[in-house]
Amino acid sequence: MLIGIDVGGTFTDGVLLDKGSIKVFAKEATDEQNLSVTLLKVLDKLLEDQDAAKISRVVLSTTLVTNLIVTDSGPRTALILMPGFGLPYESYDQAPDTYFLKGCMDFRGNEILPPDQDEIRTAIQKLKELDIRDIAVAGKFSNRNQQHELLIQTLLNKYYPQASVIISSHISQQLNFPRRAFTAYLTAKTSKKWNQFIDHMQQAIQERHIKAPIHILKADGGTMTLETARAVPCETILSGPAASTMGGMALTMNDGKNSVVLDVGGTTTDISLIIAGQPLYASQGAKINQKLTHIKSFAVKSIALGGDSVLSTEGNEIRIGPERKGAAACFGGEFATVTDAFNFLFKMNIGDPGLSADNLSPIAAEMKLPLPEFCQLVVDKTINRLKETINGMFKEWEQEPAYRVWEIINRRTFHLDRLIGIGAAAEAILPKLAEELKIECFLHKYSPVANALGSAAARPTLTVNMHADTQAGLFTIDPGGNQGKLSHNRNLQLEDVKEITRQYLQDLAAERGMGSYASEAQFTREEQFNVIRGWDRLGKLFEVGMQITPGFIAEFKGAD
Repeated sequence: MLIGIDVGGTFTDGVLLDKGSIKVFAKEATDEQNLSVTLLKVLDKLLEDQDAAKISRVVLSTTLVTNLIVTDSGPRTALILMPGFGLPYESYDQAPDTYFLKGCMDFRGNEILPPDQDEIRTAIQKLKELDIRDIAVAGKFSNRNQQHELLIQTLLNKYYPQASVIISSHISQQLNFPRRAFTAYLTAKTSKKWNQFIDHMQQAIQERHIKAPIHILKADGGTMTLETARAVPCETILSGPAASTMGGMALTMNDGKNSVVLDVGGTTTDISLIIAGQPLYASQGAKINQKLTHIKSFAVKSIALGGDSVLSTEGNEIRIGPERKGAAACFGGEFATVTDAFNFLFKMNIGDPGLSADNLSPIAAEMKLPLPEFCQLVVDKTINRLKETINGMFKEWEQEPAYRVWEIINRRTFHLDRLIGIGAAAEAILPKLAEELKIECFLHKYSPVANALGSAAARPTLTVNMHADTQAGLFTIDPGGNQGKLSHNRNLQLEDVKEITRQYLQDLAAERGMGSYASEAQFTREEQFNVIRGWDRLGKLFEVGMQITPGFIAEFKGAD
């Protein structure tokens, strides 16, 4: 049996799958101040009358890291940068507490300027005086040679042992220094609370006599074990929208259609795109606080509009949200919401329709409008905002390679087949939105808990990237930022590098308990460049990528 639990901003949902079918599902109001307690309440509901020994895997999707970043509630964190030559320091707007130090590598990992150890010690003393104990270190081209970062880490450990240090070359080996630096900074800022959460979850799972592996859903729709997640908390950013996307795919089971997935929760709506049955990825990485990162994720967007968005007036205008002040009035809430307006206007009989009318009427009277006319304005404004957001997203999606490839292969402009509704409020809003867009609306009996379903059925993913330089006789491989020497480098060929990459992926997959998926890994990048000086070839550069792609575990055949 499999368990999937998704923590949403309003509700936390859970499902228990047995032989591919949902056997039990649960829903609990989310306590933003104590996510672990909410998770465990849902887990206990799922385990009621069940044999915990039969659970084979638990997958969690949590907003913890996202909340820490968006609310800036993590500890005060410093970012030490070694940007080298080029852009002025003012160009690096990465963190409030940023320290710039000497030290520079070139793009092949050769030292151009050594660090100044006196300068490093001065910076460490300043950090001690400010009592900043969470620190990220990033050097330009440290993904080619991490020696400067390691030196600063060593000195911090020596002179400031109370500090926790993250170096960017251990977080990502990709080019683009600002993105790598920002990703390292976010990792340092969230690591302590994230690991406290993992400690709590592991203890609670053990107390419930569950011996199955515990996984976390990543932003790319794949999963990783809790132990792996300790070092990379930022991989769980946007795991909520990822769960929505995987949920939409789980309900339709890769039927080849082009779909926009809308997860209409109580507070927000998450929007993503499925092309020919496959999710669209953000090729530049996840964007957090308007800054790009090296976090692989779906191309998603969240807006502050949900079924429980409170209705009010602002002058002669209707104001929708962005606040949520509890459940919709039809479910006993104290305030009229978007769901109530749809409920009354279209006679949907959700909850108690009389309570919807009772709470909507005073606002309509304040605007001197008949109640049906007021509700129509709310509906029109809600639908128009969703339409405008989807149209705006298409302008962004059109820049993604997979989107353009679809148009080339099909020799026509992209055609949207349907909307897939996810979340408790989708039943009220999605049919009218689909009607406006003149496309199909897909709703399923498990749409309200599809996020948890998508989490439960998602399979582990792993991406390995290899950079090899035969002239220098060195290689770097990610994840982990491992660097080493090449053997027989003079005669090294692309196939040799691919084999090294394949073996590393297989070993790492086995270590992480996902070895059964290693045979399905695919090469995503195969590039070779000659290093020329004068008329002579001095060596070769290789770039190879390999991935166990996101998808569903073998035993999941689709929702019944």
